Amino acid sequence: MNKRRIGLLALAIFVSVTASGCGYNTLQTKQQNVKAKWAGVENQLQRRADLIPNLFEAAKAAGYQEQEVFGQIADARSRLLNATGAQPQGANGDKSPEQKQAVIDANNSLGAALGRLLVLQENYPNLKSNENFLRFQDELAGTENRIATARGDYNTAVQDYNTTRGSFPTVIAAKMYGFKEEPYFKADPAAQAPPKIDANDMRRNQNK
Repeated sequence: MNKRRIGLLALAIFVSVTASGCGYNTLQTKQQNVKAKWAGVENQLQRRADLIPNLFEAAKAAGYQEQEVFGQIADARSRLLNATGAQPQGANGDKSPEQKQAVIDANNSLGAALGRLLVLQENYPNLKSNENFLRFQDELAGTENRIATARGDYNTAVQDYNTTRGSFPTVIAAKMYGFKEEPYFKADPAAQAPPKIDANDMRRNQNK
């Protein structure tokens, strides 16, 4: 009986220590920081998505007719808005790591589609001289810089959280209380290569 009581007492002390500043509380604080930084990322992604309708109007006014790229942008934007607007399924009203990964993937798709459009403008003198389109480019460039900053802040918070989560003895508290590893905001490796597009080929494909 004494051994049982001693065992229960030891377990109670262990749980208390694990849930203290070196365990639960620390993970909770760092996870909230990740949540705040992720909110900053989603805010900038939303800003970029809101620019897309203006892009369509500017390109339409310039007589731009590459519907294939328009379709890709519209589809990627829809996926991004659905991912960012999804009901949170993680702890404390936060998006789960899986949901965040879905947002990251949708953002990469939208970035690739926008890259295709900006490359295609080289084939359209009307777009080069269209003030609305040029203004959109400036807005997009500023938004991309804001996204890059927010993404860097988020990844720094994730690194801090994941490192703490994987360290002993905090890793025990993480497993006990269900603290999951958070995903880094990584760009699609394919997006590092500049798009290569032949507008004439696209027109031939549309006419088939």
